[in-house]
Amino acid sequence: MGNLRLIATIAASLFCACTYAAAPANAPAGTTGLCNDGTFYSGATKQGACKGHKGVKEWYAETTATTPAKPAPATPSASAPPPTPAPQTAPTPAPSAPAKVAAGGGGSGQVWVNKSTKVYHCPGDKWYGKTKEGEYLSEADAKAQGFKPDHGKACK
Repeated sequence: MGNLRLIATIAASLFCACTYAAAPANAPAGTTGLCNDGTFYSGATKQGACKGHKGVKEWYAETTATTPAKPAPATPSASAPPPTPAPQTAPTPAPSAPAKVAAGGGGSGQVWVNKSTKVYHCPGDKWYGKTKEGEYLSEADAKAQGFKPDHGKACK
């Protein structure tokens, strides 16, 4: 009985070591990691993640192999009948996401405002969604609240 309990404990600890944490609800869409300084990272690989942000604190994405394994080619046999094609059905439309959420950011027309510097960053900017104190707003709202564009350049 003691050995069974020991084996179960070891199996549970190995399972926990292999699972990945889910990104927190307040993280931008597409987040794959949390940096030690509290900013989020959205790159595909852990290598080089959070460079300049004191390293990776927590990784949310699974680590995948760089090249997927190729399936072995099927060899048809002379005696086997050809496979029956699957019936064609119309694709089910995907549920629409809220307008504010877009991959890797705040959504269409949204800027990231840095509350501590009173500067806003456009999508594609190095600091978009990455500063510690900030939120997504429309560019008009950011200007109305007194935020200035990064380096004096408004978004396109």
